[in-house]
Amino acid sequence: MSKKTKSFIYNLLSFAAFFLPLQIAVSAFTNLKGMWVLFVAFIIATILAPKFQAIRTKEGEKLFMKVIFVKGVKEIN
Repeated sequence: MSKKTKSFIYNLLSFAAFFLPLQIAVSAFTNLKGMWVLFVAFIIATILAPKFQAIRTKEGEKLFMKVIFVKGVKEIN
């Protein structure tokens, strides 16, 4: 599996891991209804979920991760 495919799958799984609990929490703790619950959960999950990216370097293609609360970018093997 290529690093680009892995980064896409990691992005999808990390977003889903944040979105689903946030959707439940937003609907339970706010008075929002309908699409507003999904919209708010989507925005928060987009901000909080780690971002993965495959970058081609001199040594080959590498996978990097950026998290909002961690300074810098981390390489993933």
